[in-house]
Amino acid sequence: MDFMKKFSIPMSQPDITDEEREAVAAVLRTNYLSMGPYVLEFESAFEKFIGCKHAIAVNSGTAGLHLCVRSAGWKDGDWVITTPFSFVSSTNALLFERITPVFVDVDPNTGNIDPEQVAAAVQDLSESKEKAKQWLPSKGFSSDGELKGILAVDIFGQPAAYEKINKSAKTYHLKVIEDSCEALGAMYKDQHAGRLADYGVFAFYPNKQITTGEGGIVITDCDEDAEMVRSLRNQGRAPGDTWLDHSFLGYNYRMDEMSAALGVVQMKRIHQLIQDREQVATWYKEDLSNMDGIECPKAEPTTTRNSWFVYVIRLQPGLDRSAISHRMTALGVPVRPYFSPIHLQPYMREKFGYVPGKYPVAEDLGRRGLAIPFSGKMTREQVQEVASVIRQSL
Repeated sequence: MDFMKKFSIPMSQPDITDEEREAVAAVLRTNYLSMGPYVLEFESAFEKFIGCKHAIAVNSGTAGLHLCVRSAGWKDGDWVITTPFSFVSSTNALLFERITPVFVDVDPNTGNIDPEQVAAAVQDLSESKEKAKQWLPSKGFSSDGELKGILAVDIFGQPAAYEKINKSAKTYHLKVIEDSCEALGAMYKDQHAGRLADYGVFAFYPNKQITTGEGGIVITDCDEDAEMVRSLRNQGRAPGDTWLDHSFLGYNYRMDEMSAALGVVQMKRIHQLIQDREQVATWYKEDLSNMDGIECPKAEPTTTRNSWFVYVIRLQPGLDRSAISHRMTALGVPVRPYFSPIHLQPYMREKFGYVPGKYPVAEDLGRRGLAIPFSGKMTREQVQEVASVIRQSL
């Protein structure tokens, strides 16, 4: 199978040491495999690092987004503005609650949701049913719906333009969720990603800045929201409920102790882990920035720190990405298109009637983006090898 294919340089790899392995093994020598002290320690470490009041560990970033949607009170038939250029979880978390995702195209430089279009969409959707039609899909939505919020995504480790996004939201009393699953450690105007909206969500899949295997975390400064998220992740048990009492419709979205133990050690190393990824990104920039045919990622002036999740180059228009990808793979370097726009996924086209051309910037970035091998464990020689293969393949 493709995912079992061995390459001289892996697409990504987690940075795991003997300390992490011993922490997980130590859990297995206790009676607490779930709902134990490591989850609390992991949450506490996260609160200290981000500077937030509450961090609630869950079993995936997707689960975290879903819990934020529930806590925000968004429900069946509501409209929520979001981006078509993201991993599908950001949209799926809305669909789980039968909410209509209202897509807005993205900024061509960052791939993040375009704040000027957000402002226009917020005004039209809030004030005029007639003007709202230009933003809504052609089918599959409630015509009686109302705009309730914004779900923005920090693409590839760079925060979206939250100053403008939050201004639009505040004008019409909308809640904002920050999907910062790709941006742990990133800074927007010297503020941590994840703290830039009403809720922030991080994820810890093995290719992320830190990993717990699978896992995620929700952060908020609101006591009421934190209590709701904690209840919903634990089968809807509110404070004071016994094991068989359930005040809310909830889920088993808890993080287990083994994952949390891994996360505790990773958080001790987080500054070094992020720094190592920055170094690899710097090497790539040195080797690729003057290469004809490709564009390297660039940071916005508002991004005081880009936290590197993946390294995605863009091929210049007219180049055959498929052919280049095949050449690179044949030379031993794995690559991956990044992202396929959400509105063109088969289930989205069937439900909402989307066709190509609706969001041209997102579609252009989807056609030209190519993720190359990236992790904090890469050596200078490996980066040079990838650069050489790219040059040959072009």
